Amino acid sequence: MNYRPLGSLDVSVVGVGCNNFGSRLDEAGTRAVVLAALDAGVNFFDTADIYGDTRSEEFLGRALAGRRGEAVIATKFGVRHDGSGFDSSPDYVRSACEDSLRRLGTDYIDLYQIHFPDPATALRDTLEVLDELVTAGKVREVGCSNFNVEQLREIEESGVVRVVSLQSQYSLLARYPETDGTLKACEDLAMGFLPYYPLANGLLTGKIRPGQPIPEGTRLALMPDDRRAHWLGDQLQSTVGRLLEYVDTLEDVTLLDCAFSWLLAQPSVTSVIAGASTPEQIRSNARAARDLPTEVLSRLDEITRSS
Repeated sequence: MNYRPLGSLDVSVVGVGCNNFGSRLDEAGTRAVVLAALDAGVNFFDTADIYGDTRSEEFLGRALAGRRGEAVIATKFGVRHDGSGFDSSPDYVRSACEDSLRRLGTDYIDLYQIHFPDPATALRDTLEVLDELVTAGKVREVGCSNFNVEQLREIEESGVVRVVSLQSQYSLLARYPETDGTLKACEDLAMGFLPYYPLANGLLTGKIRPGQPIPEGTRLALMPDDRRAHWLGDQLQSTVGRLLEYVDTLEDVTLLDCAFSWLLAQPSVTSVIAGASTPEQIRSNARAARDLPTEVLSRLDEITRSS
């Protein structure tokens, strides 16, 4: 496993998305995935206070008991638990941080991230309370998620606290950060980029093939019909078909390898956040981060450029 710097942190190039913990995975299943990740050299765990109705943080904290020093924990705040909207007001952030520390069973959070922009709170006010938490030693580094270019530049221009990362959707089938300018902004501002949904809800695992039934129990199979319709649309299915045809010509390279390795070859990408529901999936993800030849990366780019 390779590691890359994220502010003062060193994170594995493959991270674990913990949104399954407490929902699709019970505590025993969570523990098995977490321990398999540590044993594979994966040290970066990305959760949020709302995942699994708070159980994700609880299960992760208990799974890491006795091995906390081996892990880099990233969590998020800013979405009200009752589903009523966003809240990054200072009092809410202070309370959310204490609650996350308690659930995680730790006295510090490695990377504390604003989950979504809160239009009702001045960004500077949120940044000031995050600086307060860093000074108090409760947070090591600050990140954000789902921010646009203007918001990233507002963070930089405020000079209040260093924000070391942006987390947004990015994959071979969802290349929005290239067109919306956030990937370039991260490069300009020396922020790490953390892609989520790197496998495009399972389309890039190689298990889902155009024209064939969706395997039971997969993320795509469990998705509401309106969301699944997007991923099963003609354009994406055609692109997946072309990717599979190309990958089948390669020796000892899988579509999973391509999905992870292409992302890790992009500017500013620090670690790829991917969910897993079994230890074997974790081990497969860890193996998928490879140095692919330039000609392979270029061909992957060509096939998916219009996706």
